[in-house]
Amino acid sequence: MDEIINRVANSKLKVIDLEDYYPEGKRVLFDIKDWLLEGLVLREKEFRVSVASHNWEQYQDCYVALHCSTDAIVPDWAYMLITLELQAYSKLSIIGSLEMLESLLYAEIISNLDLSEYQNAPVIIKGCSNKPVPSNALILLSQKLKPVVKSIMFGEACSSVPLFKKK
Repeated sequence: MDEIINRVANSKLKVIDLEDYYPEGKRVLFDIKDWLLEGLVLREKEFRVSVASHNWEQYQDCYVALHCSTDAIVPDWAYMLITLELQAYSKLSIIGSLEMLESLLYAEIISNLDLSEYQNAPVIIKGCSNKPVPSNALILLSQKLKPVVKSIMFGEACSSVPLFKKK
């Protein structure tokens, strides 16, 4: 019988799986509506009491997305006050959704990637993942790779979609 040869493993093709860079840590969506009068009005004195009496230690090593699920107008200082309390415990705090949080995490990771091993190489950006890799991360990665690589494909080695080829 003929030996089975893995031609993908033997090729110059490089695969980048953003799931490999997934930052570990619990993600928390922190809704401040319960600290507002009827979920709509921020009363400074009561808000400050809520912030001061909250157990911030529960966010140790978490990534926190602050938001308000009601149509309340929340002044920026309110989120800043919460973030200053979270800073001692959380890895990162933002205003927005969990998806925005993931996008910001990956933006920082991608901006710090060393791409020297991908110089003039054909690259596949892996598409499927078990962890929440945001679409924005795929876009940021493709933009960062374009000046460096020979080509960019998306998907798996067995069925990739060509996206870019250096002329």
